[in-house]
Amino acid sequence: MRILEHRALRGPNYYSRYQAIYMRLDIEELEDRSSDQVDGIAERLEALMPTIHDHRCSVGEPGGFLQRVRNGTWAGHMVEHVAIEMQNLVGFSVGYGKTVDSYQKGVYNVVYRYRDEATGLAAGEAAVDIVKKLYDGAEVDLQPHIDRLKEVRDANALGPSTGSIVNAARERNIPSYNLTEGTSYTQLGHGVKQRRFQATVTDGSGIIGHSIADDKDWTKQVLADAGIAVPRGQTCYSFEEAQEAAAWIGWPVVTKPLSGNHGRGVSTDIASDEDLRAGYDAALARARDDNTGVIVESYIKGEDHRLLVIGGKLVAAARRRPAHVEGDGKHTIQQLIDEANKDPRRGVGHENLLTQIHVDEQTRRMLDQAGLTLDTVLPEGELAFLKATANISTGGTATDLTDEVHPEMRFTMERVARIVGLDIIGIDLLCETLSLPLEEQSAGIVEVNAGPGFRMHMAPTHGTPRPVGQHVVDMLFPDQTDDGRIPITAITGTNGKTTTTRLTTHILRQAGWSVGMGCTGTVEIDNHVILRGDYSGPAAAQAVLREPTVEHAVLEVARGGIMRRGLGFDEADVGVLLNIASDHLGERDIHTLEELARCKTVVVDAVKRKGEGGYCVLNADDPLVMEHGTYWARGEIIYFTMDPDNPALAEHLSEMGMVLTVKNGWIVLLRGKVTVQIVEVNDVPIAFEGHAPFNVQNAMAAAAAALAHGLEIDDVRAGLLTFHPTPAQMPGRTNYFEADGVKCLIDYGHNVPALKALAPLVTGLGTQRRISVSTAPGNRRDEDLKGLGAELAGMCDAVFVYESDLRGRAEGEVAKLISEGAKEAGSAGRVEVIMSEAEAVERAMEEATQGDFLLLLVDDIEGTTARLKGRSFPKQADLART
Repeated sequence: MRILEHRALRGPNYYSRYQAIYMRLDIEELEDRSSDQVDGIAERLEALMPTIHDHRCSVGEPGGFLQRVRNGTWAGHMVEHVAIEMQNLVGFSVGYGKTVDSYQKGVYNVVYRYRDEATGLAAGEAAVDIVKKLYDGAEVDLQPHIDRLKEVRDANALGPSTGSIVNAARERNIPSYNLTEGTSYTQLGHGVKQRRFQATVTDGSGIIGHSIADDKDWTKQVLADAGIAVPRGQTCYSFEEAQEAAAWIGWPVVTKPLSGNHGRGVSTDIASDEDLRAGYDAALARARDDNTGVIVESYIKGEDHRLLVIGGKLVAAARRRPAHVEGDGKHTIQQLIDEANKDPRRGVGHENLLTQIHVDEQTRRMLDQAGLTLDTVLPEGELAFLKATANISTGGTATDLTDEVHPEMRFTMERVARIVGLDIIGIDLLCETLSLPLEEQSAGIVEVNAGPGFRMHMAPTHGTPRPVGQHVVDMLFPDQTDDGRIPITAITGTNGKTTTTRLTTHILRQAGWSVGMGCTGTVEIDNHVILRGDYSGPAAAQAVLREPTVEHAVLEVARGGIMRRGLGFDEADVGVLLNIASDHLGERDIHTLEELARCKTVVVDAVKRKGEGGYCVLNADDPLVMEHGTYWARGEIIYFTMDPDNPALAEHLSEMGMVLTVKNGWIVLLRGKVTVQIVEVNDVPIAFEGHAPFNVQNAMAAAAAALAHGLEIDDVRAGLLTFHPTPAQMPGRTNYFEADGVKCLIDYGHNVPALKALAPLVTGLGTQRRISVSTAPGNRRDEDLKGLGAELAGMCDAVFVYESDLRGRAEGEVAKLISEGAKEAGSAGRVEVIMSEAEAVERAMEEATQGDFLLLLVDDIEGTTARLKGRSFPKQADLART
């Protein structure tokens, strides 16, 4: 077996409404060997993965997939299910998958869900290896595959704190995006509604508060000035200063780095010069700056507590104990540590809810002070503390005490958050109990933390877990009905996508929205180009939805993007399906119009449901759109049609559905028996006084999308009246102008349906000779390229063919096929192949005289426009005399 393609589909796609892994798999000789021809393969698979018995498959009951294997299925189908189960075995709950054959013998399209992209891809690779060995009768060692997947999972997984926030956001249907690979920098929501955070530091965290928290001396000064209990202490820059400070404070003391976190370099209960020397050196070694000092402060004989304040409210409190083991009278301390580290909750660093206990110099010093060694067998019930601080990151444990916090204690902690100026703050408090105010006991705040860890609160060793991630999301999005989303309009079809996308964007901008748009050619933010290229796919969605100023996203969605990566967003508010016609057939297993229709209807299938604000705008004049689009549309449907008496829409209108159509020269809105005039067709610039019916359809589609978003008729009318077919507003789309008496139309028409749509405009404007310059991308079928040539020959008196985008074809092949199609059509006009676009345009200009019509289907829009506007053309009479 060979994996031919393997990638993540990051949103609704051709195969699934959900994100999924796509694998194009060649099972090679196994195409002639179904699973029922392999003795015992189902039993071996079940013995290897007992939980695969839960897979129902098409049978619809547990054991259904194994039944399929016994009765006979193909290797691709087995890879799908093994990839799913491998993810389940490493902690990702997934269940959906499908495997479909292709037009190539032995090649299958295998699709399965994923939670983590890298793990999903690795699971697919492992599944291919496992299934191949099962077919070969070879031994399968599953554990190395599991270990590998765990490595991938852990390398890519969010930390517990970040994960808790992201999971809480998902519960509220707030989208999340990782913004920088390899970090926890995360965006919640879209556009102008977004909020960003890294670990537990949000975009609302105060920079001054962060600086205060990072400087323990500054922290103590700020809090002491506010009358809040803190340990007595001094910052020292030499050991001699530390000795003097200890004598002034009084033994025992604590040493810690002036700047640090996670309890690193902290030594407690120091009662001698010798221990002070060790503590001073340990703090200095952990300092972030070579010139920083060491804090020496009084040792408070209370227990260590962490109090978490989010958005000004105390939401969790825990008592922390340093890493320790409890004796059983049988095992040494080292053996007890090893046993404790077997706890599945303990991981490396911050990867898990608890952290493994590592024996280091601090551990040995703690044991030595207690008169113990790693070989000591502790009496039953006796505790041996292994670290000086109670941080979870050094192996400590936590007991939840949130419900025991005294109201005065709660007020003080919330006051600390306000004084320091942090929206999320972890306060380290030494005290005897949380059930009394600070002033009634021996207590003091020893440190505050910006970006505190949540693990001890999410999953305390003892006590009630607290939903701290939810508190963060509720702080960032206080309105419980706010899902952080901005309106998304997604537009697809074979032709007219870019025009409709630009027009819809224009109408929304005219109505006051800040709009982010992605289309063929550019990504634009509020009419400013930020990216150039073909942005009719998921890359545009990512760019637009991450932009902080965007209030509304309008996205052109092309077939290629859907097939390669999915939509790039999970749902749209409005989906527009313009038309479905032959183009790009023969690529990525899309060979028929029905298959192309399913691809295009992914957009309307990804719309919010009817009743939840979703709308689907459909072309009622296109039979495939009516059949497939109506079937897959999830939102409320708005039809548009050139025929006001379209019988297929009678029932829709009787149910108060909306229809846009042309009636008595006006674009109108029909709803029930009500007719509302929007604008005269002749006043819509892109309609060319009715000569461009395809642009009338595009105008109706854009108007319908705007109405679906709640815009007023006046706003829609204003947008339609002020959108012109110029290179500024519609680059490369029906750009019409006259140059020294020659009529010029620049367009991107590159397939037969597009040219058929242009024909009425070309014949209506070009009443003398019509001259065209054209090409097409090489990824069209031979018959499509020939058909393009035939269409050009039927429209024009002279055709100049060039090449620009071969897409894998040999040089000259595209131009040859187009010119052959033109000649075979029986045109009386001239057909010439000129390989260079610039030379073909120059040749057409040389051919033209005043009164002629130039149809230029070119890539270099700006250059061609500039050359035309500076050109002088001869009159036909002058040419005849010459």
